[in-house]
Amino acid sequence: MAEEKAVSGTRYYAVYEHLVDDKRRVQIPAKWRPPVDQPEFEFLLVLWQPKGQEHPCLLALPPPVLAALEKKINDLAFSDLRAETLRRVITRKSDSVKLDSAGRICLPQWLAEAAGITRKAVLVGMLDRFQIWNPDHYKAVEEQDNAREQEALALI
Repeated sequence: MAEEKAVSGTRYYAVYEHLVDDKRRVQIPAKWRPPVDQPEFEFLLVLWQPKGQEHPCLLALPPPVLAALEKKINDLAFSDLRAETLRRVITRKSDSVKLDSAGRICLPQWLAEAAGITRKAVLVGMLDRFQIWNPDHYKAVEEQDNAREQEALALI
């Protein structure tokens, strides 16, 4: 199991609320930060709003998850118009951000605005990735999650 964790990276559990400073920097929980031997660690932030989700959030993909996604997308045929659309959608709705020495990321202005993130952000662990939400939008999603909890648990 330890070998699997080393290969797949950090796990993201729990929910945290942090302030967003005037430069749009948000603290990443210490448990979620990469080992100190990875000083150039980057996340890909994707503006994320699956069908049925009322408000968008930012989906943060760490390098191992991003690499798996890129491989899956790169394996799709270039002649498939759906694949080309997917490539454009993912790349135009995303940006990479580096973790600074204080354990923060700076949210690009256009992504923060699109997700409605201003003075506070809620970070929600999603096992191998995490989401960043406007606190009010997350409360609405949390209520929906509570209503669908038993249906969701039936998946496992």
